[in-house]
Amino acid sequence: MALFSKYYKYTPYLYFIAVTAYWFTQVNRTEGLTAYPILLFGIPFLWQIIKPSKRLNAILGITFACLSSYLILAFLSYTLNIIPISNTASKYVAFGGLFAITNFIMAVWMIRNTIKKSF
Repeated sequence: MALFSKYYKYTPYLYFIAVTAYWFTQVNRTEGLTAYPILLFGIPFLWQIIKPSKRLNAILGITFACLSSYLILAFLSYTLNIIPISNTASKYVAFGGLFAITNFIMAVWMIRNTIKKSF
């Protein structure tokens, strides 16, 4: 349990690195070489694990909290039938909502790490 309590602050960064790796592998299967710029999205999160920076942590947390809020609003507009959407896109809505909510939680966790001065 002591090991978990020591490294739990790195959970959001590992989550975003895992999402970047998953996104890369999915795009790489269909697009090939053009998927490699996606790996650049994981560099700031990897940098936060190697050499933490309070400023970068705050920037990443606020940026992803804003982006996730936008995704949550899009998810809510679909679930409330404000904007109609095609049937092919509607099968991904449950996963998209779960993804948006998880991203928001991880972004708030990064902001919390910045405020708590856990680095």
